[in-house]
Amino acid sequence: MKSVVVVIGIGEMGSVFARGFLRCGHPVYPITRGEDVVAAANTIPEPELVLVAVAEGDLHPVLSQIPAAWRDRLALLQNELLPRDWQQHQLDNPTVISVWFEKKKGQDSKVIIPSPLFGPHATLISDGLESIGIACKVLSSDEELLYELARKNVYILTSNIAGMVTGGTVGELWADHRDIATRVADEIIDLQEHLTGGPLPREKLINGMVEAFDGDPDHNCMGRSAPARLARALALATEAGIETPQLKEIAAKQG
Repeated sequence: MKSVVVVIGIGEMGSVFARGFLRCGHPVYPITRGEDVVAAANTIPEPELVLVAVAEGDLHPVLSQIPAAWRDRLALLQNELLPRDWQQHQLDNPTVISVWFEKKKGQDSKVIIPSPLFGPHATLISDGLESIGIACKVLSSDEELLYELARKNVYILTSNIAGMVTGGTVGELWADHRDIATRVADEIIDLQEHLTGGPLPREKLINGMVEAFDGDPDHNCMGRSAPARLARALALATEAGIETPQLKEIAAKQG
């Protein structure tokens, strides 16, 4: 029997990964909200992988509880993720995937573009997802991963925040409201550069965002998390002293 994979958070996304691991012959040990992670580590001290699949707001509380025996076996998949999120917990080399498929309750997974991933357990995750028909792309460097994480953040934040004004789909956003989308994206990239501590390839990020728009042009712009994403972006801009006139204008229109 192959080694156990632990999945922390068995929601819609975690269940997809669990199904892939099972298809590849790995037993899956689920940890649901409120369960004792330390007790689970005592039961399974040497899993093959520990996938953290909790919601974005739960990521840091979970990472702060990861036992020492699991710290070199982690994989992360949350939105708005950047290296600073794991580095502040002294995690040096987790496996990270930028998820580009959607999973909603009662529906099968929908792939937008192949999901890039990097780290010591990238092949295990890629094999699991591809066994259930979800395309992946294993990266070759930290630099490639940083770009992919920033690209996903630019896509999510731009479509969500611009969509608060335009509504509609990402295809309509780019076709009919390109000016506002570009201005929002530029300000989001400014914030991403602050968070990553260096310059990012602005034109490449915009083109990467548009590639994802084209991958699923009927994807709705504004999810329920959009107001919170805008509030976080504005708070960060204020803290960093970054001017974001377009984000402020959108916030003002929300009343």
